[in-house]
Amino acid sequence: MNKPRSLRAALGAGVPYLKANPEALHVYIDKGQVVSTGFPAQGWEYRYTLNLVITDYSGDQNILMAAILNWLMVNQPDSLANDELRERLFSFEADILRNDLADIAIFLQLTERVLVSVNGGMATVTAIPEPGNPEEQDNYWLSHGKP
Repeated sequence: MNKPRSLRAALGAGVPYLKANPEALHVYIDKGQVVSTGFPAQGWEYRYTLNLVITDYSGDQNILMAAILNWLMVNQPDSLANDELRERLFSFEADILRNDLADIAIFLQLTERVLVSVNGGMATVTAIPEPGNPEEQDNYWLSHGKP
C-alpha cells in the first residue's frame, strides 16, 4: 500500500508543524479489506480507513485540512467527485488539550488498486495509479477513438 507513505510525505512537506515534529504524526490502517473478483484480470483493491493521529498539534488546523484535501484531489479523486463517497471520505476527531494545543485523529476512507499480470510464466504485481478526473479521462478516450 502506497498511500499512507505518500500522505505522510505530503503532510511533512506541506504542514510546518509536522515538518518540524515528524514524530507527532502516527499512521494506522483500520478495517482493511482486500476485494477481488478474480476475473477477468487478476488483481484486487485494498479498501481501508487510514487513521492519522497528530499529537500535541499547535499549528493552524486549516493548513492541515488543506494539505489533506490537496492530497485527496490527486490520490482519491473518484471519491471527491462522487456525492455519496465524498460524504464518508474524510472525518476527524479532536481532543482539545489547551486553547492552543490538540490531539487530532483523522479518518480517510481510501482504496488502492493492484493488478497482477503474467508474461512468460512470470507474475508481476503492480500498484495502479489513480485515474485523473473521470470527465477528463472520458474526453481523452473519446478524442483518441478508444472505447
